[in-house]
Amino acid sequence: MDYITVREAAEKWNISLRLAQKFCTEGRIPGAQKFGSTWAIPADADKPEDLRRKKKEPAARLPVQAVPDTPFTMMPLMNTPFRPGQCRKTVEAMMEGPQKDMAWAEYYYFSGQAERAAQAANPYLTSPDLGLRLSACWIYGYANLTTGQIRQARHALETVQRTLAEGEALPPNLRAAVSFVAAGAAVLLHLPLPEGLPSTREFLPLLPAGLRAFALYVQAHSLYLREDYAKSVGMVEAALAMGAEDYPISAIYLHLAAVMDYMRLRQLPQAQAHLLAAWDLARPDDLIEGFGEHHGLMDGMLESVFKEHWPEDLRRILDVTYRFSWGWRRIHNPDTGHDVADNLTTTEFSVAMLTAQGWTGKEIAAHMNISPNTVKRHLAEIKKKLGISNRNELKKYMLQ
Repeated sequence: MDYITVREAAEKWNISLRLAQKFCTEGRIPGAQKFGSTWAIPADADKPEDLRRKKKEPAARLPVQAVPDTPFTMMPLMNTPFRPGQCRKTVEAMMEGPQKDMAWAEYYYFSGQAERAAQAANPYLTSPDLGLRLSACWIYGYANLTTGQIRQARHALETVQRTLAEGEALPPNLRAAVSFVAAGAAVLLHLPLPEGLPSTREFLPLLPAGLRAFALYVQAHSLYLREDYAKSVGMVEAALAMGAEDYPISAIYLHLAAVMDYMRLRQLPQAQAHLLAAWDLARPDDLIEGFGEHHGLMDGMLESVFKEHWPEDLRRILDVTYRFSWGWRRIHNPDTGHDVADNLTTTEFSVAMLTAQGWTGKEIAAHMNISPNTVKRHLAEIKKKLGISNRNELKKYMLQ
């Protein structure tokens, strides 16, 4: 009998590697055999039925080019399952039209091409299709943060808030979409949730699978901001266990939220594992934007892992960080009255974040693979730049 690997089976059945491994461990592939830590699958084995979707989808998985699982054109790429490395092909396979245009805007944004993302989203800022309009506002708003066009960014994000206020008469699924974008825009800017926002329990079940996974990331991020790290990471782990990795964009953000939580819980091996899992999903398609956005909240884990193995990718990610963070602070600081530091290097910011959490110089040095003296030099420069004299004063300048 001929056998194939788990990866070959995943490609043959057009499913994620994680799901193929799950089928093996659950004994749902007749004739599959385990050798050490790997599985051998009969080459003629049929794809098992995915019980998670038995009540939601036909047994056969939708092809990559299929219309996303949604009755409106909301974030079509985020809401389409694809295998890592197939992101561009997924967009190219979509039917010509507004949905494909928006998918390109998403791809440009999540791959760190902010200027192209804003340009692609701009024509749909006033679309009569609410899903397209919301998607355009979100992509255009965040892309303009990165390009330094703060007035345009603020206008797009405020449009979402106005739509929420005016959305009482919308059908439930469309109001869920408005709520999803409004919550995401507020939480990712670390701003208070807008008035009139329904509870997550009300709108989450109405979202299609890909958007639901990202909405769970937003909820986990919100819990992180409330310092409920254990509950936040529990939500992330549950979302990933329920198949969120079928939607790589949402899964990347979920994994990055787990890095944030595990760093605050001082469980560094788990934080590193999630960072690597996010990179496994992102690297084949160069989806680096999320890593740049979350740099300051990952407490030096990015440098710790990437500096040795992917130095050029780290350089590009840090460029995203500098550009995005500059724009992010131009909205966050005035709207909250906080004074998050904007004159530190990314390394100084990581050292300052860890110091503000009570890490010792020796612990920071070990984590970031630098010497204790280098940590001291960074701290001296941080105090000089911020005009402070002791570690306790750092907290008001750091992301929370």
